[in-house]
Amino acid sequence: MRVKQEEPLKFRQILVCPDPHATERSFMTQSSPNSSSAQPLSYKDAGVDIDAGDALVERIKPLAKKTMREGVLAGIGGFGALFEVPKRYKEPVLVSGTDGVGTKLRLAFEWAMHDTVGIDLVAMSVNDVLVQGAEPLFFLDYFACGKLDVDTAAAVVGGIARGCELSGCALIGGETAEMPGMYPPGEYDLAGFAVGAVEKSKILTGASIEAGDVVLGLASSGVHSNGFSLVRKCIERAGSHAPSTLDGKPFKQALMEPTRLYVKNVLAALAAHPSTPGSSSGIKALAHITGGGLLENIPRVLPEGTAALLKKGSWPQTELFAWLQSTAGIDDFEMNRTFNNGIGMVVVIAASEAAACAATLRALGETVYQIGVIAARGDGAAVVVQG
Repeated sequence: MRVKQEEPLKFRQILVCPDPHATERSFMTQSSPNSSSAQPLSYKDAGVDIDAGDALVERIKPLAKKTMREGVLAGIGGFGALFEVPKRYKEPVLVSGTDGVGTKLRLAFEWAMHDTVGIDLVAMSVNDVLVQGAEPLFFLDYFACGKLDVDTAAAVVGGIARGCELSGCALIGGETAEMPGMYPPGEYDLAGFAVGAVEKSKILTGASIEAGDVVLGLASSGVHSNGFSLVRKCIERAGSHAPSTLDGKPFKQALMEPTRLYVKNVLAALAAHPSTPGSSSGIKALAHITGGGLLENIPRVLPEGTAALLKKGSWPQTELFAWLQSTAGIDDFEMNRTFNNGIGMVVVIAASEAAACAATLRALGETVYQIGVIAARGDGAAVVVQG
């Protein structure tokens, strides 16, 4: 039975850690801590604003409430979140994932673009959970800063809530850590944690992949959240010669476009094209294309003795990736192992169902390309991009 969650973030903790050096310097100016001339020191004097933390919680509550779903229990209290695995699962297996946003945050700081990095945070974890065939159930975040700016934090967590809403999982908790002296003014760090569930009999392992299966590629929304150390070097190299637009979007927006959330559409495709035990039909594996690109992530789901033969040009190179490649001066091999290069999720499916699966995904709003086939590996690499 579903229980409505009235105060979804009542339990959200504001972790505060004063700067010990600042406190020490304050006391060194007095002859004695017990001296009658000593001025009282508050937590705020030490750099921690409890009132700001409370204000943030109030801002977050309505955002998180929009993400509530079946399984969230009321009366969570102050220390932990409770979630009941939906009863429709007969043999539920929990799948967990955690990630951050990486150095994309540096651009968020420099360009004051904080409202979408929260979507990136959610996507990096829920897309990974999805690869096992799991439905993301709930998400928790960790936001750490030196001095809490309520507007900035609310923008970030607003993005997190939006990402959860779009992927159908509940933002069930989080931690806000204000730690003076740990982070420069205006900077913060993020970590996210997702938990999903899948029927034991429906876990995607890739074990049934065989030669002749088809590799479908789902278009990315841009760079997503990997490779930004190189992206930032390209921005630095281009300087004032950077283009004003890429793929019809302002330059900064094109680079900061959040990671695409594939969850709902791919779950629908899994339901329409299931891979049953002992059968060679249906969707056999998924690969989330993150750090390491196509060349490093596809092999993670391939059984021994198989390889993915990708056809160069079977998906278009966007202006964004063309600019990155030309600015960095790198070859195709380096592009395909650094960036997603336009493909954010890979689907391996039986050839007999490839066209139907592609049609299903396109009808749901995905841009789909048939980018390769599975073959016997031999002595070659696990992923080969053929000209």
